[in-house]
Amino acid sequence: MARYFFDLINGDGPVRDNEGQEISTREEISREVSRILADIAREEFPERGKGSISIEVRNESGQSVFTGQLSFQTQWHDDPEL
Repeated sequence: MARYFFDLINGDGPVRDNEGQEISTREEISREVSRILADIAREEFPERGKGSISIEVRNESGQSVFTGQLSFQTQWHDDPEL
């Protein structure tokens, strides 16, 4: 198994993953990126209302091997009952 690092890029700037994870397949990398993006969206986006987050995956050599990105926006419409 190889070690991969999942760096976060959001409105607060980049956050470098210094620990990484041992992963054996491309599908596992894609699944982990999707999980991370969904977790961050669930925590951050309701408060902010909009945003964009990216995860850049690096291999042990520091080479970028995969990127996932998620954009989100909400908008209130006039509703007198709210």
